[in-house]
Amino acid sequence: MSSHLRTFLWLLVTSVTLATAHAADQEPKMISIAIHGGAGVIARSQLGEDGGLAYREALGAALDAGYAVLEAGGSSLDAVSTAVRALEDNPLFNAGKGAVLTHDGSAELDASIMDGATLAAGAVTGVRHVRHPIDLARRVMEDSPHVMLSGAGAEEFALQRGFTLVPNEYFITPTRKRQLERVLQGRRTPRNELDGLGTVGAVARDATGNLAAATSTGGMTNKRWGRIGDSPIIGAGTYANNASCAVSATGHGEYFIRSVVAYDICALVEYRGISLAEAAREVVQNKLRERGGEGGIIAVDAKGNIVLEFNSPGMFRGLRTSTGERLIAIYAD
Repeated sequence: MSSHLRTFLWLLVTSVTLATAHAADQEPKMISIAIHGGAGVIARSQLGEDGGLAYREALGAALDAGYAVLEAGGSSLDAVSTAVRALEDNPLFNAGKGAVLTHDGSAELDASIMDGATLAAGAVTGVRHVRHPIDLARRVMEDSPHVMLSGAGAEEFALQRGFTLVPNEYFITPTRKRQLERVLQGRRTPRNELDGLGTVGAVARDATGNLAAATSTGGMTNKRWGRIGDSPIIGAGTYANNASCAVSATGHGEYFIRSVVAYDICALVEYRGISLAEAAREVVQNKLRERGGEGGIIAVDAKGNIVLEFNSPGMFRGLRTSTGERLIAIYAD
C-alpha cells in the first residue's frame, strides 16, 4: 500500500470518527423528573366531585417547576430541590406548611437529599422552625462534614448559615388540627377528608447524566417521643447513585427502614443487572408487602427511565421527560 493511500485512509477514518463524535454531542440529552405527594388509602369520595383537582394542579405545578430547571440546563439537585420546595409550600401535603401534627400539637419536620454523582447526602429531623426543610438538608450536605442533624442542633446550624426561622404556627392548618383532635378522641376520618397522607419527594436525571433524590415529610399524626420515619434516612426513604438509580419513598416508614427500600432497589439494579422496573417491583410488591409494609416509590435510572411503583390503593405522583411524556396520577388506572 502506498504512503498516499495510507494517508487517505487515515484521513477518511479520522473524519468519520470526528463526525460521529460531533453528531453524538449534538444529540439531545435525556432529562427526566418524577415527584410524589404521598401514598395510602385514597378513597375517591375523599377527593371530591372534581376527582382531586387541587391535588393534581399542585402536583403539576411542582413537576413543571422542577422540569423547567432541567430544561434550562440546571442540575438534578436543583430540580429536585425546586419541586420539593413547591410541595412543602402547599398545605395539601404532609410536608412543610400543612404537615401533620405531633401528640403535643406541633409540627416536626424531616427531610433528606442525595447527589448521585458524589454520593454526598444531607438530612434533618425534628425541625420546627425551618420553612423549607429540604433546603436545610441540602445545606447540611454541601456546607457541613455531617449527613444528618436533628432538632435544636439542626436549627442552630440553620441560623449560622443565614436561614430565617419561622414560628411553628406557620406550619399548622385547621385541617391538621381537626385530624389530631379526631385521633386523640378515637374518632374516624370523615369520608371527604384525607388524613395523614402527603409525604413528598422528587427524583431527577439532568442533561449531564447526574441523578438526585429528595424527600420531605411531617411524619405521622399524633407521633410521640421524637419518632423518625424513613424520609430522612439515607438508604431507606432516599437514595441516589449514578451507577444505578435515584429513589424517593413514601409509606409506613418503619417498614421502609427495616427493608432499606431505596438502597435495595438501587443495589438490585447495580449488582444484579436487572431493570429499574423489575427491581422496584421486586422490592415494593414482594419484599415490602411480605413484611407488612404499604406505600410506594418513585425512581429514575441512569438512562432517564422513570418508575412509579406502589402497593397501596393510590399514590399522588407525576413524571415528565424530554421525550414529551407528562403524567399526573393518583390511582393505578
